[in-house]
Order: sequence, then structure tokens, then C-alpha cells
Amino acid sequence: MIVNRMLVLLLVVVLAAVVVGCGGSKTVEDEPADIEEAPVVEPPEDVEKPVVREEPIEIPMPELSDVFYAFDKYNLTAESKRSLEDNSSELKRATDATIIIEGHCDERGTKSYNLALGEKRAKAARDYLISLGVGGSRITIISYGKERPFDPGHNEAAWAKNRRAHFIVKK
Repeated sequence: MIVNRMLVLLLVVVLAAVVVGCGGSKTVEDEPADIEEAPVVEPPEDVEKPVVREEPIEIPMPELSDVFYAFDKYNLTAESKRSLEDNSSELKRATDATIIIEGHCDERGTKSYNLALGEKRAKAARDYLISLGVGGSRITIISYGKERPFDPGHNEAAWAKNRRAHFIVKK
């Protein structure tokens, strides 16, 4: 009786294996052999062949000049405007670049005052660039106040270097 059950079980397993093994999957030999390959079309002799470059051309990112401000000011001087005009020319050529304008201050004044002043400096630079035709959607501003000085000195020469709008260009 146990032997009969074992034989029936074995028969069911073998039948299942045969059914699964013959699941209708095609082999390469089952494919039709009359498929034509696409013809190769050569351009006429008088047509110049396109040049295919192996490497993409890297467009150098422009180096932009910082804009400097007087003590406790955020208005643009004639010199600042010239720097921004030069910067705008570079940015108009690098149309896929985005710009971050960082507003910085010297160490004098409170943290909150300098953060607000740094923001006004960055906005002044941004607004002038926009007036020169640089897309405003490409420009982001941030103020670091006195937290990231360019020159760590504690004198007027160092402070003058730290009162600035600094430009970072990203692709």
C-alpha cells in the first residue's frame, strides 16, 4: 500500500517535471531564418561626413571678480558696477551655469546685523546682474555675515577684503 502511494507520488512528480520542461519556450533554432539585415547606406561622395568627437568638449567655468563694499554699506560703486558688467559678460557665455552670490561682512557688528547686511550686499549684486541680462532664475544668494572672512586679520586692510559679494559658478 505504501509502495503504491510512493509510485503514484513519483508519477505525479515526473509528470509535473515533463509539463514544466515543455513549457513552450522557443530556442534560437525555432526562429524564422528569412529575416533580412538592414542595408548599409553610404552617403553620396560629395557630402561631407560629420565629425564625431570621442570626448565631450568641456566648457571652462568663468572666474568672476568679487565686488567690494564700504564699511556698513551695500550700495554699488562705479568700480563694483564695472566688475559686475565683466561678470555678466562671462555669465552670458556660460548659459548652463548657475551662480551663488555670497554676501560677506567684516568682523565688526553683531552676528544678526552682519547677516542682514551680507544679504543686502548679495541682493544688490544679483539685482545689477539681472539688470544686465543675466537670468535671475540662475542666481541664488546667501549671507554668511562675518562668519567666513577671506582675511583673518583684525585691521582695516583685512576688513576691506572681507566686505564683499563673492561669486561661485556651478555647472
